Amino acid sequence: MEAFTQHKGIVAPVDRVNVDTDAIIPKQFLKRIERTGFGQFLFYEWRYTQDGKVIPEFSLNQKRYEGSSVLISRANFGCGSSREHAPWAILDYGFKVVIAPSFADIFYNNCFKNGILPIKLSEEQVEELFQRTDKYEGYQLSVDLEAKTIQDDHGLEISFDLDEHRRQFLLQGLDDIGLTLQHEDKIKAYETANAERIAYQA
Repeated sequence: MEAFTQHKGIVAPVDRVNVDTDAIIPKQFLKRIERTGFGQFLFYEWRYTQDGKVIPEFSLNQKRYEGSSVLISRANFGCGSSREHAPWAILDYGFKVVIAPSFADIFYNNCFKNGILPIKLSEEQVEELFQRTDKYEGYQLSVDLEAKTIQDDHGLEISFDLDEHRRQFLLQGLDDIGLTLQHEDKIKAYETANAERIAYQA
C-alpha cells in the first residue's frame, strides 16, 4: 500500500447526509473479483440515468471537479452494508481523502486498510469547506498527515485529530498484512522452534 504523508488536490462535494455504501458502489457492480475497476461505477445511480445518460447536475459530472482527489460530504458517510468495495471505488476513482463530520465505523476502518485518509471535522468546518468549494473554481486543499492539518490557498488552516495507530498505518503505507510482516523474523523463529508440532497439527 502506498504511504500517505501529504496530499494536495481539487475538492469535489457530495452534499448529502447518510451516503450509504450502495450509493457509493451499487450492488450490481459487485461481481468483479479484482479490487480495481470500480471507480467508473462510483455513485453510478447519481451520475447516470437508468438509460445511461449523464446527469449534469451531479458534482462529479461537472467540469470544474474533473481530476478531484479530495471528497467532502455530510454526516454518517459510508453507512449501510459493510462492503469493502466502497473504499475500493473511491480510491480507484482517484480520491485520496474523504472529509465529513462523521463516518460509519466499518467504512471508516476500511478506508485505512486501503490507503484512504478519512478526516472528521465539525459540521461548521465542513460547511465552510462546502462554501469555499462553491466559491472558488478548482478549489484545492492541502492535507498534511504528519502535521494533522488542512490548508487552502485562501488563508484557511484546520487541525484534525486522528488515532495515532491509524495515522502510522497510513504514514508507513501498511495494511494488515504489511503490519504482520513487520514481525516476519519473529514469525519465522516461532515456526522453526515449533516445526514438529506445526507439522503434526497439519
